[in-house]
Amino acid sequence: MSPFDFVTNAVRAKEIATVFAKHGFAEVIQQINPPPGFLHRFIPQQRQRSVWERFRMAAEELGPTFVKSGQLLSMRPDAIPEALVFELRKLQDNVNPLPFAEMRPVLVEELGEDLDAVFAEFDETPIASASLAQVYRARLRSTGRLVAVKLQRPNLRKLVDSDLDLISFFVTQLHHRVAAFSPYNLPAVVAEMRVAFGRELDFRHESKNLRYFNATNPFTQTVFAPAAHEEFTRERVLVMDFIDGVRLEKAALPPEQARRLALEGARSLFHQILVSGFFHADPHSGNLLVTPDGRLCALDWGQVGQLTRRMRHFLAELFEAAAALDAERIVAAASVLAAPHRRPDFRAMEKEVTFALRENLNYAIGHQEIGRVILSLLNIFGRHGINVTQDYCLMAKAVLSIEEAARALDPQFDLRHAATPILADLHRERYSPRVLLGQFRRGLAGAMTRLGDLPVDLHRLAQRISHDDLTINFQHRGLEGLDDAINKASSRLTLALIVAALIVGSSLIIHANVMPTVLGISGLGLIGYLLSMVIGLWIVWDIFRHGRHK
Repeated sequence: MSPFDFVTNAVRAKEIATVFAKHGFAEVIQQINPPPGFLHRFIPQQRQRSVWERFRMAAEELGPTFVKSGQLLSMRPDAIPEALVFELRKLQDNVNPLPFAEMRPVLVEELGEDLDAVFAEFDETPIASASLAQVYRARLRSTGRLVAVKLQRPNLRKLVDSDLDLISFFVTQLHHRVAAFSPYNLPAVVAEMRVAFGRELDFRHESKNLRYFNATNPFTQTVFAPAAHEEFTRERVLVMDFIDGVRLEKAALPPEQARRLALEGARSLFHQILVSGFFHADPHSGNLLVTPDGRLCALDWGQVGQLTRRMRHFLAELFEAAAALDAERIVAAASVLAAPHRRPDFRAMEKEVTFALRENLNYAIGHQEIGRVILSLLNIFGRHGINVTQDYCLMAKAVLSIEEAARALDPQFDLRHAATPILADLHRERYSPRVLLGQFRRGLAGAMTRLGDLPVDLHRLAQRISHDDLTINFQHRGLEGLDDAINKASSRLTLALIVAALIVGSSLIIHANVMPTVLGISGLGLIGYLLSMVIGLWIVWDIFRHGRHK
């Protein structure tokens, strides 16, 4: 963000800084050297709160971009402190709805025709209001089907772009100027958030996610998602089936049905993660409806995670090792993710992993929080320089959310019971004779292909040698400052020789009593002595100023 852009957003920048100052961050803001008078007045705290609680409250007050940014940031346990992750998960996405008169132009513009041409009924009172959109109940004129219309707030993209520019500016300054933030690569995290915002602000992505999940979901009798109506879906409008149900936390269910739904919901998520590799990123209780026929409906598919086959196999290894409290196996699996040029302290990692396992998975007293321990493990990996992709973080957040939602239904819920059959299916996928034979055949075919290319590569190498066309590039490391050191030493040596010559020459001139004289001493000789003294003192001062090692 250029200084000019900062000035053009000065009103919003001042509002952001003032809100953070109100919540106790004035000292941090001062460290990034804001313009003089930028923060001329702050509102004092009413009572003492933790730094992360104040951060969450400031985000809530600053509106949609900051609320959604905080929610996205809570999905990065590898990049921010663990305490901040859990505080940001409390961010409330319920905001005061806008009047339909302000929302209607967006709907008409996106549909390209008036509401009466598409909907036989349209209730102008929203049934849900969030930071990015409002949801309305309507009935399609063409089919008579009851639908939910998710409508984006007006002028939202402009506000989001402006706020993200300011967030990027502040975060970059914090990263470079405040030591406490330097271990975390927050500018890279903000760049990822910008991409995530781009997907969430285009409702066509959510429509595709709904269609893909419903097409690959094997648990349709117990868990499902609303069907999207693609013909009416646009960038800022999503039309999907209206689902009659109650939010999970408000559902009054018999104990047996509650236990069944908890198990089926968790089993569905593990199938999404470990088998499909496509999963809902935030299945908290507010995004789950219980229908009259006793099924779970998962809402809000704007944010999803996607995993490759290798990533799914790593997660299976991680889940099995965590459930077995095997810290050594977890560190061994994570070491594969470490960058080649970095070697983490695996002993220190193993000690931290052991502590995290014992703190969150104490089977002796019935304390089992697998979702929380996965978040802790990713945080440990990040602190030790093992980079994990964003999808791993989304997975950890999803597991923690579904575990909390399941416990709301069944206080005795054990996530291992839901994961065990899925892990067994994945184990068969990885190690069945047919799969192993296929891997061997593919590896052998690849080796034979590379072996067939070897004579051609050797012939090409021989031709280059015979035509004197072969060059080898060497890169010396650690010698970058050698040239400067040699030049500096040569300059000092040259000046030293000049000083010596001046002293010798001046002595000869004085001995010969060359005219003119000053107090009986040759003037030219005195001038030579003075010059040699000045140059000599400068050399000594330069040596002490820069250090003799330079």
